[in-house]
Amino acid sequence: MKIGLDIMGGDFAPDVNVMGAFLALPNLPEDCRIVFFGDEAIIRENIAKHGYDASLVDIVHTTEVITMADHPARALSQKPNSSITVGFDMLAAKKLDAFASTGNTGAMLVGSIYKVGTIPGIIRPCITTFTPQLSGANSVLLDVGSNADCKPDVLYQFAILGSLYMKHVHGIENPRVALLNIGEEPEKGNILTVATHKLMADSKDFNFIGNLEGRDLFLDKADVVVCDGFTGNVVLKTAEGFYTLLRKRGIEDEYFDRFNYESYGGTPILGVNEGVIIGHGISNEIAVKNLILHTAEVVKSNLPAKIKEAFK
Repeated sequence: MKIGLDIMGGDFAPDVNVMGAFLALPNLPEDCRIVFFGDEAIIRENIAKHGYDASLVDIVHTTEVITMADHPARALSQKPNSSITVGFDMLAAKKLDAFASTGNTGAMLVGSIYKVGTIPGIIRPCITTFTPQLSGANSVLLDVGSNADCKPDVLYQFAILGSLYMKHVHGIENPRVALLNIGEEPEKGNILTVATHKLMADSKDFNFIGNLEGRDLFLDKADVVVCDGFTGNVVLKTAEGFYTLLRKRGIEDEYFDRFNYESYGGTPILGVNEGVIIGHGISNEIAVKNLILHTAEVVKSNLPAKIKEAFK
């Protein structure tokens, strides 16, 4: 197994990416190799600074960096020797099993679509986030930002993607799928959610349980919660904001600690031909460690192949 890591991506690169990778190494399968993408001199200097053994990783030298300020749609073509672009080139050439980054999310989405390609039959790939449940379980919310405007058939596919992800990566045999809405009744909501509910109601593709209100999002009533990317991103940022407020108020709680992005590290882009995992731009070394460990889980599950099979 070869996992590519964009060493130059994120707010605290390269230090936290190097540290996170070496923290992950002891927890990875013996056959797993991490491939660093970035300026080799900077990488080796950073490895030496922290006292790590450079022979434990592979390094692919790149001379450019796609920053958070770069335009996602133009960045890959304008910076062909960037860590993200070269990483995607190797992923597309099957020289990697997966590629992970905490860098420019838009560039990662563009690279996923145009470098490795969307799985045939998928209208739009999407990204997810975990929503910690009071019971101790986790559910997944999708989409959370890559598709602000959606049609009912797109949300229907999100339900399939989320169900496959929870089944094959997280071991839930028959995930409960819900539609995020302002009421439980089928006729509640806007034009999008009413039409989507009708489409999902008699589905044989997943275990649809109906609408889910925002107040029930953390009460273990569903394993997969579907919404458009605009709504999902508002929910995600609101949850992150509440967690930050709790920390600033000095409130320690075992349940709310699970809202810490460090615990999950990253999330796969669902619906593309290869394993692509994106992390939070403000990730520290613990988050990067968990990003890599989750990437390995996605590779082991053979998720893209499972999705391809489902959409034949």
